[in-house]
This record gives sequence, structure tokens and C-alpha cells, in this order.
Amino acid sequence: MTSIASITAQEVELIGRFVELLAQEQSALVQGKTDALSDLAAKKQPLVEQLNAREYERRSALGIDAEHKTREAMRDWLRTNPSEDIAANWDAILTLAKQARQLHDQNASLVAMRLQQTTDALAILNLNRPFAQHSLYGSDGQASTSSGSRLVDSA
Repeated sequence: MTSIASITAQEVELIGRFVELLAQEQSALVQGKTDALSDLAAKKQPLVEQLNAREYERRSALGIDAEHKTREAMRDWLRTNPSEDIAANWDAILTLAKQARQLHDQNASLVAMRLQQTTDALAILNLNRPFAQHSLYGSDGQASTSSGSRLVDSA
């Protein structure tokens, strides 16, 4: 039981750090500090790998194979092996995982919003582009397009 308590305690700590990084990511997205996102992604990746490793260790320690759902198996295991520490860790894991999911979903919405703003800005710039070609004026004083040939355009 001690190893499961240790594993779940490590998971709580790792998920807590992951939630903190997601919150920093959200702050950067809200403030438009997109240069911070790659640094945060680089910090999140090792945490995800560590979390996956701890989950594998926990599943192995509990004797849960890949086909069993973790929540149900953990609930069943806690019924037959009551431990306040492990139960508290498990509740914290579930709470933090829910918080991480919510932050992730909110961040995905913020990224989608920023992407739409960028797409809209590019569309505006592309719409204005043909007008930039009207920099020459004809003999009647009206803007005219350039054909690309100096000889033809001067005629």
C-alpha cells in the first residue's frame, strides 16, 4: 500500500504543476504573449511523460490491465483496501484532472479565437492588396493598374 500512496502523492504533485502551467498558458493567451507559449509547451511535455509513467506504475501496482477503467478499478481497490491517504490522494487527482481538463478546453477556445482574429486580419490585408496596385494615375487623374510593362504603361 505504501507504494500506491507514494505513487498517488507524486501524481497529485505532478498534476498540480501541470494545472499551474495551464493557468500560465491561459494568462499568456489572454494577454497576447504568444512568445511564452513555446516555453510553456516545453515545460508541459516532460510533466505529461512523468504523469503517464506514474499512471502506469499505479495501474501495475493495483493489478489493473489496460482494458479496465482506472476510476472504477481504483474505487473498487479502495473499497477492499481502505486508506485515508490514498483516498485523499485519489480525490485530489480527480479534482486536479477535472481542473486541468477545464483549463485545457478554455485554452483551446482562446487559441481558436486568436487564430480567427489572425485569419480575419490576414483577410483584411489581402482585401486591401489589390488597392495597393492602384498606385499609378492615368491621364484622366484616375487610379489605373499597372500592366507590369513600362513601355505599355507609359503609352
